[in-house]
Amino acid sequence: MRITTLISLVLAAAPALAQSTAAPAPITPNEIDGHLRFLSSDLLEGRAPATRGGRLAAEYIAAQLRVFGVEPGVNGSYFQKVPIDVVAATRSTIRAVATNRGAGVGSASDAPPAAPALRYPEDVVVWAGSAVETSGASGELVFVGYGSTAPEYQWDDFKGADVRGKVLLILVNDPPAPRNEPDLFGGRAMTYYGRWTYKFEEAERRGAAGALIIHTTERAGYPWHTVVGSWAKEQRMLPRDPKLPAPLGVRGWITDSAATALLAQAGLDLAQLRTRAESRDFAPVATGIRAEIAFRNTVEHLESENVVGIVRGRDPVLRDQFVAFSSHWDHLGIGPAVDGDSIYNGALDNASGVADLLAVARVAQQSSPRPRRSLLFVFVTAEESGLLGSEFFGQNPTAPVDKIVANINVDGGNILGRVRDLTVLGFNKSSLGPALARMLGTRGMRITPEEHPERGYFYRSDHFSFAKVGIPSISIGAGTDYIGRPRGWGVEQNEDYTAKRYHQPSDAYRPDFDLTGAAQLAEIILRFGASVANSPTVPTWNPDAEFREVREKSLRASL
Repeated sequence: MRITTLISLVLAAAPALAQSTAAPAPITPNEIDGHLRFLSSDLLEGRAPATRGGRLAAEYIAAQLRVFGVEPGVNGSYFQKVPIDVVAATRSTIRAVATNRGAGVGSASDAPPAAPALRYPEDVVVWAGSAVETSGASGELVFVGYGSTAPEYQWDDFKGADVRGKVLLILVNDPPAPRNEPDLFGGRAMTYYGRWTYKFEEAERRGAAGALIIHTTERAGYPWHTVVGSWAKEQRMLPRDPKLPAPLGVRGWITDSAATALLAQAGLDLAQLRTRAESRDFAPVATGIRAEIAFRNTVEHLESENVVGIVRGRDPVLRDQFVAFSSHWDHLGIGPAVDGDSIYNGALDNASGVADLLAVARVAQQSSPRPRRSLLFVFVTAEESGLLGSEFFGQNPTAPVDKIVANINVDGGNILGRVRDLTVLGFNKSSLGPALARMLGTRGMRITPEEHPERGYFYRSDHFSFAKVGIPSISIGAGTDYIGRPRGWGVEQNEDYTAKRYHQPSDAYRPDFDLTGAAQLAEIILRFGASVANSPTVPTWNPDAEFREVREKSLRASL
């Protein structure tokens, strides 16, 4: 190469070299738009885990982190492999019956009369508790109220009853708080004890053969057709840890009307049982009804990936602690066509959140000085399949759990413009919420309480997987008070999205998105995360938080 040519190349590169030592470029709507356009493109076919489109999304995220200079977070790689089992019940084989064992005794034949089968999916929806080819649960039906064991509320629905091998009938949500104890189980807000995930976990810990949750629209927060749409199909799950208790043979939901009729066979009144279950004195009720549920499954063993990167902190001691940022990159893939479109692009849910977090990672890596603690960026898979990617990360963290001081999650990145408020899931559970509120106050902004705390949204996105292993966690999203819009406009937009575009092909990229709000949200997340990383103290759970004891146990074990 000629010397003059070499000099020309060096001189051409000089501005770029100088730029690398300057302050990073601010987060702009155009930057977020570039990520969002690609991630929600039809070319990625809806970003379903373990598909070509999903792998393209993960590779894109990793490539961007590499361009920014963010370190790989998994033993020199950006990819944490996540095994996923896909289990689908063969509908034609599903059999669900329940017979009153006491009926007919003393007659010419002591065999009880045949009971009509529970109709699938009109009366029940059932699925496998693990990745096996044949699922079943056969045993006495036992009503266990809300199925909760909550020492901090002096509540135990089981009272020492042996429910091994039984099929449990469980009420959804938490017990309602009485007037003289308005904060019982969080008052109006749902606790983890109210979530169906907890109820299955507790049934499993106690050795039950199966569990059916009694559905009502009011208490579940969604109608029966949502139950059918969510569970009367193939289910994704993580491979079973052999050290865990034996899995439930069957998990499922049953309608309130079907459960009422079923219990009436044994002379039991569900309304009366529900009232009894609202008291601490409640004890399990053996119904004398034998439940028989069985079906065959098809099973696939697949693999997806979380994408993990690290921005190293500057403090020689605190750099071994981490503030984790999370956002899920997956969506629903290709599904039933709606108005001729079968690609579920997931632009808002959650290409927008990933786009925001990529912008945060770029500025964090390019900033000087770096925060004192390190920043961990975790882009997780299979959120739409039940938080599987974040659950796997919680079980197999790439940094010690006791060293991850906080998690900040983004699920929906604001595509409607700048706001005066934010919605924060988990605001009242740890010191993170008040700390964020103080920072927002200096900007003339505020946190707006959840409209429907009884629906338990805190337990329905990836920050929850971090919380379950004890890490103080929040999820930050746009509020409803949009600058330049009339009062109530934001609420109307949220309701319209939920009714028309949520988990539909119409959640697609549009060139008229107002991404000034996305840039605003990303900048807030960046600044708040940096403040947590620089703080002399670490976030803590509130005294009544469900996961406080998990954290304290983790910290004690690390001493």
